[in-house]
Amino acid sequence: MLPHGPRPVLQFSESAKILIAGQAPGRKVHESGVPFDDASGDRLRDWMGVDRDTFYDAHKIAILPMGFCYPGTGKSGDLPPRPECAARWRAELMAALPEVHLTLVIGTYARDWHMPDLKGKVLTDAVRDPGNGDGGIFLLPHPSPRNNIWLSKNRWFEEEVLPRLKREIARAI
Repeated sequence: MLPHGPRPVLQFSESAKILIAGQAPGRKVHESGVPFDDASGDRLRDWMGVDRDTFYDAHKIAILPMGFCYPGTGKSGDLPPRPECAARWRAELMAALPEVHLTLVIGTYARDWHMPDLKGKVLTDAVRDPGNGDGGIFLLPHPSPRNNIWLSKNRWFEEEVLPRLKREIARAI
């Protein structure tokens, strides 16, 4: 079911204060075995206002994608995360993160699990909602360079959402 074989990629500590809930590792991350070790990670760290050392400190930040292994490539990019992974591990691992005060939700599959009330809502509307971030959960667009067009059309994201996100990140760590 995994064209490149299993190679779970996650970062986890029971003392983590922030959770990054993403989709699944991409090809480059599958090869390196380091979460967000690509251009998406560079952008995400910038959005968060943290350096690599802070980002990769598992006692501060847990990275728990919906699928732990690279699912392969489809017609328009990476395939969705394998559903067996979340079904088997998500609830158990989430229960083992008692110190998480802030969750960053990236992608449709993570949104549907962590924010089921937003299922089916247009991403742009949900991200721009003034309540985004309330209750310690931020919905973000994927930081992939493939989203450069979305980011250029939605300048409010950098002006309105990122300052709030950075303040909450600083408080949490």
